[in-house]
Amino acid sequence: MRWATSIATSTATDDTVLEAVDGISTQLGAARPDLVMAFVTDHLAGGFGRLSSEIARRFPGAAIAGCTAGGAIGGGIEVEHRPALALVAASLPDARARVWHLPSDPAAWPAPNGDSSDVAAVIVLPCPLSSPVEDLLAWCDQRWPSAVKVGGLASGGMTTRGPAGNTLFAGDERHREGAVVVTLSGDVAVDTVVAQGCRPIGDPLVVTKGLGNVVLELDGMPALRALEAVHASLGPDEQKLCRHSLFVGVIPAETTPVRQVHRRDVLIRNLIGCDRAAGALAVGAPVHVGQIVQFHLRDAEASAQDLVELLAEPHAPSAGALLFSCVGRGQLLYGQPNHDSDAFRRALGAVPLGGFFCNGEVGPVAGKTFLHGYTSAFALFRRRAAQA
Repeated sequence: MRWATSIATSTATDDTVLEAVDGISTQLGAARPDLVMAFVTDHLAGGFGRLSSEIARRFPGAAIAGCTAGGAIGGGIEVEHRPALALVAASLPDARARVWHLPSDPAAWPAPNGDSSDVAAVIVLPCPLSSPVEDLLAWCDQRWPSAVKVGGLASGGMTTRGPAGNTLFAGDERHREGAVVVTLSGDVAVDTVVAQGCRPIGDPLVVTKGLGNVVLELDGMPALRALEAVHASLGPDEQKLCRHSLFVGVIPAETTPVRQVHRRDVLIRNLIGCDRAAGALAVGAPVHVGQIVQFHLRDAEASAQDLVELLAEPHAPSAGALLFSCVGRGQLLYGQPNHDSDAFRRALGAVPLGGFFCNGEVGPVAGKTFLHGYTSAFALFRRRAAQA
């Protein structure tokens, strides 16, 4: 198994494709790519109609998938607010890559009880303007229950240079709606790092009364009072951050001991409202009695530390990796370029890494697939025999 990634930043589509393709060919040498993924900014929209067909011509027989992006990641750099095409290619001699295009209407999708036994990884690239993303993830979970799902929502239309919508690439065809799905089967495995960019405040709390997405009581007291107690325990800077960057971490697993919460098991969701009279809090996810929650804060420092600690955990040697990072991260959050790519390289070395800045990120938490925001979701690919 060999992976390669390249990025090109010419303003002319043909030159950009040529440069990116040549970069892949140089890295792979005599190896033939079985999968090529393309992430392109809409500065190059004039060439979208021929982009995937040109990649297919240069890499005959490869499965091709991709989408428009608010920024592209490849070759060790992250390009934001400028023209860019990132390619990620993989030679998979003992594995199989298959590309699907799913239209916007779920009624037109294949039955979810199809072939599933050998699929190890599913990469999803939905258009958020046309694809029912939550339905798509549920369909993928049902069709490939044992596979790891990762991906990102297409983020085209973010500059004044291109169309308002998205473009998806599947094989040598261009689509303007729906979703592209890639399945990998055979001798391939994927490990994930889902960095949601928050740090916990206060202690984990148990939902003792709630309904739907409304938390009425935490540890036997009104939920709002519990939040006020956490707020009172913070320093002035953190209290100020609570005004605009306060979130709720929900533990999806029902059997997690309350004092043994690990960041990998926490699903970060928005705190969307409160009812002072009832002392209730509304959360951007359903909750139930007995579930564990913990309040979190997000800023550049918390996001950077979260990523560093997750990447420092033991990982099996990887042949290549994909990065699906929120458009709200990057230079907008950190004030510097290449932050997450640099952190990845410091932790895991010169593993080929490519991807794009998304309008939402897909990755697992506690063994279940979720749609995230403000997250960097990494997928690390290896042969099944490789272990940490």
